[in-house]
Order: sequence, then structure tokens, then C-alpha cells
Amino acid sequence: MGCIKEDKVTIFDKKIYIKMWIPERLVSTVPIILIHDSLGSVDLWKDFPLELSRKTSRRVIAYDRLGFGKSDCCIEQPSVNFIKEEAGVLFPALKKQLSIQNYILLGHSVGGGMAINIAAKDKDCLRVISISAQAFIENVTISGIQKAKEFFTKGNQIKRLEKWHGDKAKWVLSAWVDVWLSSEFSDWSLSYCIRDVLCPILVIHGDKDEYGTIAFPRYISTNVGGDSENLIIKGCGHIPHKENPTETLNAVIQFLK
Repeated sequence: MGCIKEDKVTIFDKKIYIKMWIPERLVSTVPIILIHDSLGSVDLWKDFPLELSRKTSRRVIAYDRLGFGKSDCCIEQPSVNFIKEEAGVLFPALKKQLSIQNYILLGHSVGGGMAINIAAKDKDCLRVISISAQAFIENVTISGIQKAKEFFTKGNQIKRLEKWHGDKAKWVLSAWVDVWLSSEFSDWSLSYCIRDVLCPILVIHGDKDEYGTIAFPRYISTNVGGDSENLIIKGCGHIPHKENPTETLNAVIQFLK
């Protein structure tokens, strides 16, 4: 049956929440590490990590980024360089605390962008799976975030985020919308690191994604320095691992073979 473990590790005097799914039989000691999206958390992955662990026979590790879920809160808003900072500062510290050497990354949305940044810096990353990752800023990206901001600031909709983030919910929302809608972030792209990704990458994207067109996966797969595979899921929005879990999991399994 395998087992599930939970823990908190200390990074720069802050507690980071970790959850680990360990299958009964391991085919490899190389774990898959999940990086969540802008409103995400460990718990919001739902059953996906368990199924991923079962079907790949690998250890799966998910963590709440600082300020999210069950990790400690942040007081300051993230800088416009928060994606670089996760890759260059926070993730390496987490990797060291968990005594991880080689690993595989799976990131959703901005987590996909972070995974690409990490892989560009760290050759211990053997493979990357990006799901619905943004590669630059499109009009649909801005429009989607503006609509989400309007939704969560009306009535009691913020309670939807409080369910997962508690009293950090307003910070989580602000950390997303205020940074991504700022003029300083308008020219952001993956161009500064994408060619340094030399490990194989699987790029998954829904053709109905509310926050980015298929120009994103095309850009990523065309510009990485290593081998790439694309999966464009028809009729799928921003969360393929929930909307089309079977197709998403099958693609990941095949990629890891």
C-alpha cells in the first residue's frame, strides 16, 4: 500500500510544509518533486500525487511554498524576481534540507516556470514536466488574472482561498495578482534561462487554458537546450491534472520510461 509522510523543515528560520508519498515498491530512488501554482498548496494537488506515486513507483514530494498552505506566512509581497528567487535561493535550501541529490521536477502554472528555472541552474534535475506553464505575458494572461481578481474580491469568495491558506489567503491572492498585473512584470519571460535547460522536458498544456495560449508550450519546447515533448490536450483548461487526469498521468508515465 505504501505510505504517506508529513513534516516541516526549517529554511531561513521559516517552516516549510512537506508531504511525501512513498509507494510500496520503488523502481528508482530519484523522487518527483511537485511545485504548485500561484494560488496552490500541497492539499490542492488532491489525489494527483498519490496516483503519480503509484503509477510511476517513485517517491513523490510536494511542498507549500513560503506563504502558502501550511508553511509559515510572509509579510512582504514577493518581488518581481520571485520566480528566480524560488529557483536560486529557496529550492536549493529545501533540496539540501531533504538531502536530495538527483530528482525530477513537475510544476504547474508558475510552478512550471520555477521548475524550468531550477533545471537551468541545477544539473541534478534529470527531467522536467511543466503543466500549463507561462513562458511570457500574453493578453489572455492579464485578462484571466484580472477576472480572477474580480472574482475573489467579491462577496465572501476569499473564503475559497482561506480553506487552503487560512489567514494567509489575502496575501496569497495579492502575491499573485499584484505582481503579475504590475508594469514591472509586464516584460517577464523565460528567455533568460530557457536555453540552459539541457535535461529532457515534457510540456503539457490545455488548448482552452484561461491564462495562456499554446504559444507557451511551443516556445518552451522550441527553445530548451535539450530534448522536448509536447502534449496539447484538446478541450482542456488550466488544470490538466484535474480536468484530464488520465491523459496527463499516462503522458508523464510514458515520459519517465
